[in-house]
Amino acid sequence: MHNEKPYASQLLASLGWSQFFADQLEPDERALARLRIATVHRTRMTAESENGPVKLRLSPQTNAADFTVGDWVLAEMPEHMLVRRLERRSLLHRQTMGSRTPQLIAANVDTLFIVTSCNDDFNAARLERYLAFANEAGTKPVIVLTKADQMADAATYAKQAAALQRKLAVVTLNAKSQDAAAALAQWCGHGQTVALVGSSGVGKSTLLNTLAAKPPEEAQTTGGIREDDAKGRHTTTSRSLHAIQAGGWAIDSPGMRTLHLSDVSKGLDVLFAEIAERAGQCRFRDCTHLHEPGCAIQAAAADGTIDPARLERWRKLQDENRDNTPTTSGARGNKKPEIRGKRR
Repeated sequence: MHNEKPYASQLLASLGWSQFFADQLEPDERALARLRIATVHRTRMTAESENGPVKLRLSPQTNAADFTVGDWVLAEMPEHMLVRRLERRSLLHRQTMGSRTPQLIAANVDTLFIVTSCNDDFNAARLERYLAFANEAGTKPVIVLTKADQMADAATYAKQAAALQRKLAVVTLNAKSQDAAAALAQWCGHGQTVALVGSSGVGKSTLLNTLAAKPPEEAQTTGGIREDDAKGRHTTTSRSLHAIQAGGWAIDSPGMRTLHLSDVSKGLDVLFAEIAERAGQCRFRDCTHLHEPGCAIQAAAADGTIDPARLERWRKLQDENRDNTPTTSGARGNKKPEIRGKRR
């Protein structure tokens, strides 16, 4: 493959282009345009280029569902005819109810901002789902606690969030304040890509507008939360790529109140490291960690080393992940995915 050093240009590097993608180029692809997907619709896609946004031309055989925001693609000039997608460095995707095909969320993301607010939206069990999701994708998770200016006990929320995973970064802020951009700047610099996920109404769009310093006419539509249940209204309806003031790029996404776990075993091991580390210390290799004698995990829960409530959430997520993760069945050469249980 063609090695490209230094990078094609500083403009491409600012979009997130790196040697990882350059190493995938074949010698005859050097003249093709390198573009980063900015929006994906049912029959059309737009992308960012060295010269600004462009509309991609798609062949009749192209399925837009195979692409997601953040993907790097090659295209023929000057028509911007899509040729192929480059291998992803990271991919965020989720299993949706009633579908065997994962829903693509974002690609080539360095940092995932898991946004929640300092009110009734804060839910440790839901945050753990997002963390497993990020860990499995190889994306650095950061918990962003919004509406901190409205709460006298924001530090309490931060402490609870930090306890969810070892070395987890937690930031409390007011999404409307310019101080928010400074608080998150270390993850938003030149060539870096962040994605924002979380429930509706927690301030994702407001935070994006602050990070991007968007003028009012270009700002993402924002919506508040209902006072009676702290639940929000959907304001972002599709995923999109946005330049941010610190030099990087941000991917906004519609609110996700439910996240069904599937195929995230490694992500759960990172999330519940204190439990995963003890699994190999049990007397029996096939220990279920429920009732067997000599179970290191049960012993740790009994002496307070492991929080019993956290252990119960671990068991629930392990069961859900096992039930929702496709397995292969059928004769050799004719295997097909099979879901072992019902999604919760």
